[in-house]
Amino acid sequence: MWELDLLLIPFLEHRFDALDETDKQTYRELIAEEDQDLFAWLMRREWPQEPQRRRLVQMIVDYAETTGNDQYRTL
Repeated sequence: MWELDLLLIPFLEHRFDALDETDKQTYRELIAEEDQDLFAWLMRREWPQEPQRRRLVQMIVDYAETTGNDQYRTL
């Protein structure tokens, strides 16, 4: 899903290397989820039940909002 790429790829390229191993593993697990679940989480319509995933989703959303990712605002 193109909309997910707009959020996940910049985070991967700019923040992934700075994550600790737990967060890196959580990111890997997160991107294996169904697109419709990821979309709902990243659009803040729902939140993952697992606290570690919820925290990482918030990190991705915060990154998109603070980096001037105008595409995120129009999704």
